[in-house]
Order: sequence, then C-alpha cells, then structure tokens
Amino acid sequence: MTTIRDVAKLAGVAPITVSRVLNNSGYVKPETRRRVEQAAAELHYIPNMLAHSFRSNRTNTLALVMTDITNPFWTTVARGVEDVASAHGYSVFFCNTDENEEKQAHYLAALLRRRVDGVLLAPASSNGAPVQALLRQNVSVVVLDRRVEGVEVDTVRGDSINGAYQLVHHLVELGHRRIALLSGPANLSVSQERAAGYEQALRAVGQPPEPALMLFGAFTVESGRTMMQRLLRLPERPTAIFAGNNFIAAGALSVMREMNLRMPEDMSVVVFDDLPDPYVTEPVLTVVAQPAYELGQVAARRLLARLAQSSHAPVRDEILPVRLIVRRSTMKLAMD
Repeated sequence: MTTIRDVAKLAGVAPITVSRVLNNSGYVKPETRRRVEQAAAELHYIPNMLAHSFRSNRTNTLALVMTDITNPFWTTVARGVEDVASAHGYSVFFCNTDENEEKQAHYLAALLRRRVDGVLLAPASSNGAPVQALLRQNVSVVVLDRRVEGVEVDTVRGDSINGAYQLVHHLVELGHRRIALLSGPANLSVSQERAAGYEQALRAVGQPPEPALMLFGAFTVESGRTMMQRLLRLPERPTAIFAGNNFIAAGALSVMREMNLRMPEDMSVVVFDDLPDPYVTEPVLTVVAQPAYELGQVAARRLLARLAQSSHAPVRDEILPVRLIVRRSTMKLAMD
C-alpha cells in the first residue's frame, strides 16, 4: 500500500510537506505543491482521512442541509457552497429535507455520526432546538435563507421583506389593490418576512390586507395549485397574485391555464425568485431575483471563518440585496 513516505520520496520533499499539501495546512511553495500533487496522483495515494480526523479532530467535510434540491434556487446555492468549500480543501454532503422536521432530524443525527466540521442549514421551521443541538456538539453552524428563534447563530439570507415590498409596490403602482399572497409555511421566518413586505406595500396606500387573500401552504408546485384553486372559488377574485416562490408560481400558473385565464389580461402575477425553464411561459414573469450563487458563497465563507475562529466570536446576520426585474406578467389595471 502506498504511504505518505512514498509520495514524499517521489516528490523529493519531507513527509511533513506532503501532509501540509494534502491537508491544505500551512504554506507550501507553488512549485513544491505541484510536485507533491503530481506524485500523489502518479502513486494513486489516498490519505487515511479517518485516522487524520481522529488526530486533528477535523474531517474536512461540511454539510448543506436544504429544503428542495430540485428547486433551481437551491441548486445554485449549492454550487456556490461547493465552489468555495472545494477551493479550501473541504468536501460537502448535500441533504434534502422537503421542509420536514423529522427528515431534518434524521439527517442532522447522521451528520453528527459522520463528524462533519460544519453545517449550512436551511431550517424546516423557526424552532432553534436543532441548531442548539449542533452547537452543543461543537459543530459550527450557519443558517441559510431563514432565521431561527432563541439561539445566537450566524445567518445569511436574501432581503425578503424589501423584495416582497418591491413586487407588491409595483402592482400597486399599476392600480391593483385586490392582491393575493400565496406563500409557504406560516411558521417559517421567510414566509413571515415576505408577508410583512406584502402588508407594508398595501398599507402604504391605505389598503388594509384582506385575510381571505393571504394564503399559506408549502413552497411547492402542488401547494401553489391548491392555494390558487381556493382563490378562484372566492366570490370576488383578486386582480393580481404575489407568489412567495417560484414553485408556488408554477402551480398557480398551471391552474390559470386550465381555467383559460390569461396573464396579465385576466390576472397579473409577480414572483419571489425566478422560475425554472420548464415552467417559463409567455409573457415572461416579473420577479425579484435573489443572488443565489453569492448567497451560497457568502455562507460557505462564513462557515469556514467560524471554523477558524473561537466559538465566542460575535455572530452576524447578513442580508443580501435582491433585484426587481419587471417583465410582461403585469399590466395596468383598467379602471371602470
């Protein structure tokens, strides 16, 4: 079996230098690093990471626990995380919870058994207990996209309140007042923040939000369909829809097509996050776009910084700006 000494001999360096290169620890001249990496590749040397982890108390692994990897928002976040982690010598486990707390608990327990160094978590609820459990095990944590209650933890998220405000304000400027909100679980901070931005935009023009037009479900296509069907059963339909994410919008639009409702002639639609290509139809949707790739990068860098710092370093809540993109899914409301 090839050993670290074999790699050192072929590269013409000391074993400690090979260790520094393979573990990405300590400075090594670029030319020396190249020789070591080439020697390791030629000899097909695979470090014993299990033994290394017990000696160093590090496994050089991170985990991204997200809600739905089929959503292109999370796919892009994951790429940002992976690119930063890989550049710093870390591997990433990807876990998909489907907004299910039991499934989330199962994954977190498995990750603790695997002794991951840190976790990037998009929590399935605002309950801070799972984060507290990780911190008690000395696992560094950064919360993504959401906030949790009762625990001091680093967070990185998009500006949901301002993004929702911009979308609804755009509709208000077009004359709409009867605007429906279709959003995710009511117990999630991200749903609450998007509802808050929606309400702020309506109250700014003296329009109190109507409870019958504020629906909460899940951030899924199926939930978007269900909520849209409920709206269309109301005695007076809304003139515009604010969908809390792209999958909710996809479900709502499928119901509109089945009912032969035209967008924007019969109903204007705005969306938080862009739609994936298979769901895009004409006219193109007006959206608030989040910097998903940057969010993943920022969160990964924050986690790596937390790993390098003392656990007593101050936590930070970083809110990334979002961008309103006006397209063709909205139109000025005709006045009678």
